[in-house]
Amino acid sequence: MKKILTLALLVIACKITAQEDRVITTAVPFLTIAADARSAGMGDMGVATSMDAFSQQWNPAKFAFAESKMGVGVSYTPYLESIVTDISLLNANYFNKLNDRSAFAVSLRYFGLGEIELRQTVDETARIVKPNEFALDGSYSLKLSPTFSMAVAGRFISSNLKFQESASDSQAANAFAVDVAGFYRSREIAYNSFDGRWRAGFNLSNLGGKIQYDEGGQQNFLPTNLKFGGGFDFIFDPDNKLGLTTEFNKLLVPTPRDFDGDGDIDSEDNTEYQNIGFLNGVFESFGDAPDGFSEELKEFTWAFGAEYSYQDAFMLRTGYFNESEEKGSRKFFTLGAGFKFKAAQVDLSYLFSTSQVRNPLENTLRFSLTFNLGEEFIND
Repeated sequence: MKKILTLALLVIACKITAQEDRVITTAVPFLTIAADARSAGMGDMGVATSMDAFSQQWNPAKFAFAESKMGVGVSYTPYLESIVTDISLLNANYFNKLNDRSAFAVSLRYFGLGEIELRQTVDETARIVKPNEFALDGSYSLKLSPTFSMAVAGRFISSNLKFQESASDSQAANAFAVDVAGFYRSREIAYNSFDGRWRAGFNLSNLGGKIQYDEGGQQNFLPTNLKFGGGFDFIFDPDNKLGLTTEFNKLLVPTPRDFDGDGDIDSEDNTEYQNIGFLNGVFESFGDAPDGFSEELKEFTWAFGAEYSYQDAFMLRTGYFNESEEKGSRKFFTLGAGFKFKAAQVDLSYLFSTSQVRNPLENTLRFSLTFNLGEEFIND
């Protein structure tokens, strides 16, 4: 579907906000969208859930605990589906377990903004552009003990939002970033009436320099991000399992603020903000909120999710995601389901917004398809 330019600018806005001056925004926000249906069905979480083929986005250290030799996962996420039909996020993943302790993985995320008509007047013949963004990842994970693994990942990011002839110095923007992640999964523990297993994880993602679209123009922060969380698996019997997980998240990007003390965040303050280096910005992000510690806490989002599985063949999921009303106001419930037959698994998810700020993924059905192939590995 063809759209006007203003719609494109709306879609590529760094974040749906509550019109607050101190909402943190970044470039390439598509990197923060849950790209697979399983994670989306549990409140957009994945840093401490059990391993799957889509772990690259959430916590690549989980690949070291893979129970199959290799896996392939593809997913499709419509975006702003109630308004347009050709904006979507596509995701493809592949992992390969090298041995019982290590694995590597690659993935591709592609965010297409569809076709946009550009014209100066109503009678002018429209010129069609197709802006897009993508990220190509590679990771290596290694078990440091039977219960703990770590991983490093590298990422090439390309944001091609240039409209030809509209600005001669604009260009497709490219950047490189790295992730550092860890994952803990305990051995199975026998309790009185059930067995259980603890899980925990963290991921410091998108560590990299700023991205720039115009020569000599504004430099934009990448969505450098810290995720951490934990969970517990209730193993009632070989057929019935229930996993509960909670997750916390913070953008490691400076908070916009009134540098000159005139009471407004204006262009001069923005210039000062742009002079902050990305590494300094990471450290400043823990203590730069103008209202102090109380505002820093508001910059954390949290989520809670549950997954019930029967015979590892049928899964039901639900979750809730919460963000402060002053920092974006994303609040939503999610539902999901999964169906596994031999080596193939299909996952679905659906989102219900509970915020006054409309979510671009509201009432959207998302799909994922996974294939686990090759020999099986037994993890203690």
